[in-house]
This record gives sequence, structure tokens and C-alpha cells, in this order.
Amino acid sequence: RSNLLNLIWPGSMADITDFFIVVKMGLAGFSMSYFLTQRFGKEGAVPVALYTFDLPIVQSYIVCIIGNMLPVPLIFFFARKVLEWGKDKPVIGGFFTFCLERGHMGGEKLKAKTGDKLYLALFLFVGIPIPGTGAWTGTLAASILDMDFKKSVSVIMPGVVLAGIITGTLPAVIKDIS
Repeated sequence: RSNLLNLIWPGSMADITDFFIVVKMGLAGFSMSYFLTQRFGKEGAVPVALYTFDLPIVQSYIVCIIGNMLPVPLIFFFARKVLEWGKDKPVIGGFFTFCLERGHMGGEKLKAKTGDKLYLALFLFVGIPIPGTGAWTGTLAASILDMDFKKSVSVIMPGVVLAGIITGTLPAVIKDIS
């Protein structure tokens, strides 16, 4: 071992390896929290994990998918209840009523157009990475439309995977083209 390395890191080589593992796990945690905040949603978290932090591809996808799916049960079971609760409140009632009415109206139009392919529409809504679409919005829509939770999650999860694949490969393709 060189003297310079002893000055920087007085521990053993195993300690250095452990340190870098902890740093990588911290970056993975940051990627997950980045996904959870939905600052850039699925459009940003996978590329950030892959290209900024140089995390391994499998780890990046797993962390980002888990981070995106964690709030899904809360949104499905409680968001609609909060909207229903708040629709007759003085300050927030108008907005909450608007959200519920627009959700029902849009849902009925969607049901009329898709028929028995409503879950396919949910998959595509979640899987195509456009701002405003995604697992959280799709889950809220499924909740407002009284869709089955297990069936909804069974199409939302692959939609998140599809969106992750698209957002993870698109920057690499664009980089190769330019």
C-alpha cells in the first residue's frame, strides 16, 4: 500500500471496498428518493441512476421501480377517500369536487372507448413516459374508476417497467446518434 493511500484511508483494502459499496447503496437510495419525489418521475430517475451515478443497470431499474411502486397502495386506497371527504369542505370543496367530477367524466369516456380493454389502456397510460402519466396518476384513475386493485397493480407494474426501459434506453440511443 502506498503512503498516499494510508493518508487518505488509514483502513484496510476491505474497508475501502465496504466504503464504495456503501456509497453505491447511498446513490441507489438517492435514485429511489428521486423517483419518489416525482421531480422528474420515471422520465428522469432511471437515466439519473444509470448515467449520472453509474449504477449497474439491474440495480437501477429495481430501485427505481420499487421507488415508484411504494406509494401505489396508499394512493389507491386513500386518495379517493380524501377527495370524497373534502368535497363538502368550505375552502377545498370546490377543487375536490372538480377533481372527482372530471375523474368520473373522463373515466366514463375512457370506458366507453376501450370497452373491455380498460386495463390495457391503463398499462399504456403508465408505460408511455409522458409527463402527467405514470403509476401514480394511473393508480388514482383506477381508484376513481373503481377498478380492481390487484388487476390494476398487475398492469401498472409492467407499465412502470416499460417506461423504465424506454427512459433508460432512449438517452443511450440519442447519445449514439449524435
